[in-house]
Amino acid sequence: MGLAPQATLSLPGVNSRVSEQKMKISLGPIHYHWSKETIEQFYQSAATWPVDIVYLGETVCAKRRALSRADWLNIAARLTDAGKEVVLSTLALPEANSDLLQLEKICANTNYLVEANDMSAVHLLTGRFPFVAGPHINCYNNNTLSFLAELGAVRWVPPVELSATTIGTLQTMRPAAMETEVFAYGYLPLSFSARCFTARADNIGKDACEQRCMRDPEGRPLFTQEHERLFTMNGIQLQSGVPCNLLHETGAMLNMDIDVVRISPQLEDTDTVVKIFQATLSGTSISEDTLRSPACNGYWHGLPGMARMPAHND
Repeated sequence: MGLAPQATLSLPGVNSRVSEQKMKISLGPIHYHWSKETIEQFYQSAATWPVDIVYLGETVCAKRRALSRADWLNIAARLTDAGKEVVLSTLALPEANSDLLQLEKICANTNYLVEANDMSAVHLLTGRFPFVAGPHINCYNNNTLSFLAELGAVRWVPPVELSATTIGTLQTMRPAAMETEVFAYGYLPLSFSARCFTARADNIGKDACEQRCMRDPEGRPLFTQEHERLFTMNGIQLQSGVPCNLLHETGAMLNMDIDVVRISPQLEDTDTVVKIFQATLSGTSISEDTLRSPACNGYWHGLPGMARMPAHND
């Protein structure tokens, strides 16, 4: 797919916060190591789902190369044809020179908005293209949010540990052209390490990992001595032990003028999760039986992330 030669870019959907009371639904990047066939089938189905924005690309480990850059761009083109806004996501922890070379190519594209997940991506995009400040950018106060806006950020995804109170405060001070997107459903991306948790669990070195995380298409659970699921190992990424579910907080988000709710892809039932959120946002009732239980929402309420506060109608 050819790239336009212009040095600056005006992308569809950028700075287009709707005036009516309506939140968009986004499909975040896939966090797991799936096969090329699984990824392509997933996005072929996603083209028909009621999502407005789709994030594409590898954010966890550069060794996961099931799809080439050309493959990702082909998927992006098909989703764009289906009426979706496509965003290309970057690694949260680039380590090698080869990672930076790939990052430069992503940030140089003139067709799609980029989600910057570390400051090297922000640096490459500053003064050139608008971008999304991803959840792995440490943005906890208005000064940082304003600074990111000056660099070109047009949407930000608050770090998953921020409470509704903090996000609400930042909403009152955010730059006028800045959209806010909240991680609303899925296993929370908590941290990244230069070491690989999956390789370490199998007593092998990271450099000889054999991409064993592909055996865990939804991560590998990590339990306490009391047999409670505490975390989920996903290569170099550590996730929450149970999914976050903010479905019943969407009313509060609407009152806070949140623009987008993000659903994180899982191997099974992502389409149903999307439909449940879409129905809730449109004010209709639909069964929630397929949503995973237990779930957590502690961070939203200013509590430990694994906590579960009941909804008003629980």
